[in-house]
Amino acid sequence: MTSPATGAAGDPDGTAAGATAGGGTDAGTGAPAGTTVRTPGLGRSSLIMASGTAASRVLGVVNTALLGWAIGVTGHIANAFSVANKLPNTLYLLIAGGVLNAVLVPQVVRAYQRADGQQYVDRLLTVGIVLLGGLTVVLTAAAPLFVAFYSSFPDPEVTRVATALAFWCIPQVFFYGLYSLLGQVLNARGSFGPYMWAPVVNNVVFIAGLLVLVQVFGRNSDGADAGSWTAGQTALLGGAATLGIVVQALVLLVPLYRSGFRYRPRWGLRGSGLGSAGRVATWTFLGLLIGQVGVWRISVVASSVATEGAAGNAVYDRAFLIFMLPHSLVTVSLATALFTRLSGRAAAGDTAAVRADLSLGLRTVGVFTVLATTGIAVLAFPLGRALFPKSPDGEVHALATTVVALVLGLVAFGVWSLCQRVYYAYEDARSMVPVQVVMAVVVVGGTELGRATLDDRYWVAAACLSMAVSYAVGAAVALVSVHRRLGGFDGRRVLALHLKAGVGAVLAAGAGLGLLALLGPVDTWGRAVLACVLGGAVMSAVYVGVLLLLRVRELRTLTAPLLRRIGRA
Repeated sequence: MTSPATGAAGDPDGTAAGATAGGGTDAGTGAPAGTTVRTPGLGRSSLIMASGTAASRVLGVVNTALLGWAIGVTGHIANAFSVANKLPNTLYLLIAGGVLNAVLVPQVVRAYQRADGQQYVDRLLTVGIVLLGGLTVVLTAAAPLFVAFYSSFPDPEVTRVATALAFWCIPQVFFYGLYSLLGQVLNARGSFGPYMWAPVVNNVVFIAGLLVLVQVFGRNSDGADAGSWTAGQTALLGGAATLGIVVQALVLLVPLYRSGFRYRPRWGLRGSGLGSAGRVATWTFLGLLIGQVGVWRISVVASSVATEGAAGNAVYDRAFLIFMLPHSLVTVSLATALFTRLSGRAAAGDTAAVRADLSLGLRTVGVFTVLATTGIAVLAFPLGRALFPKSPDGEVHALATTVVALVLGLVAFGVWSLCQRVYYAYEDARSMVPVQVVMAVVVVGGTELGRATLDDRYWVAAACLSMAVSYAVGAAVALVSVHRRLGGFDGRRVLALHLKAGVGAVLAAGAGLGLLALLGPVDTWGRAVLACVLGGAVMSAVYVGVLLLLRVRELRTLTAPLLRRIGRA
């Protein structure tokens, strides 16, 4: 199921952290020593992952639209399910998405430089699986407490439905963690594709579950009373969401086995080097816990919105999905491939190479995120109408306003995410904690300021704007810190790239707004799709044209792998 934490079903990387990735082995690949290994280049690896993420994203958009069709966009059941399904995603970020990922890849890369690397990886997996299983049982039992903590619904019936759904959804934590563990081992062994393609299966399962739900029980309109929601509906909706995550995790066993990896449970931490990993995990967990303070406050404020049709938790989730689309397609894909390389170079003490990789990442990601910010901001309303054609204009406007507020932080979010990879590559989660404290203060302060001064229709938009500001603050502070650690990050080239991209974005936005004015009101699904397609094409053409005139070489770096594949086809 699509999540506010990850942006798509099971997609790695979150809002607060992201890190991805017997006998002797070749360093960094996991292949038997002496084996000739062909490691995909960064561009090819990124393209493989981006294609899987793109397929998952397309299906994620489909299941989001179907979810709105099946249970509504702003109604009681939609908001109850949003809170319930947010819990496993939030807990996954704390336990697996951050701690396990931040620890695993650097440790696995280092393990494959040692003769006993396979034993070390086996111990990491054993500890991870056992801890995940025990924690999942405890967390599931505490479902009522989590629902009460993350929501403040005026109607107790909505709380009851959310709690029932949470019992079905929270077991996803174990399978999110298993997916992360297996996927990161695949990444460390140079197999990047399966990790990004597995969520496709998840989305297919959940889409099938939604269709069965509507076939058996019919659609639940936005205005339906939560008291009429049955246990059967709860089991089918929650069960479908969880089954998708189960399949997503287990399907990775096939490529892992084919890669030659053989897991053997091993116990005992003495002499395994896990003490260093534990210290990284402790600081990573603390940083994520601080970051989740903002998520918690937004969830509580959004659930307390009383005005019918106003933006609540469900609208926030959908806005976050749109926000995460470009981030996941390019930033996560490139950073996942980049992180394994960063970890190896950091371990080897090659600071110049780390600096070069970070500069490449910042410039390449910047080319895309600046365009994505412009396109999504201009086309926010047509996008909302295309996704939810039956929703009233008020609901679509609420979604569009929230999307625009959040997407203003997209470029900074990409910078912050890449800087995090550098911290994790050096196993230095501790230095991020002060930054995360500042970011959490900005989110909570902005959310509460909006709640105190604005009508409740705009509470969620104010919260999203505070998130965008927090990303900007976090990116700025992190860049200063990384500059000190690496002795620079090619700042002039990075700044020049973003300035040139900004010029292209301004001209592209003007062209997009002019086109929308010519097309007239976007009041039907067909008009919305037409506006999105034509607007996206026109703005992209203007943007790319300006960057070509300004001789932005990073544009070629971003598109070269795709163009080579098209040429071969």
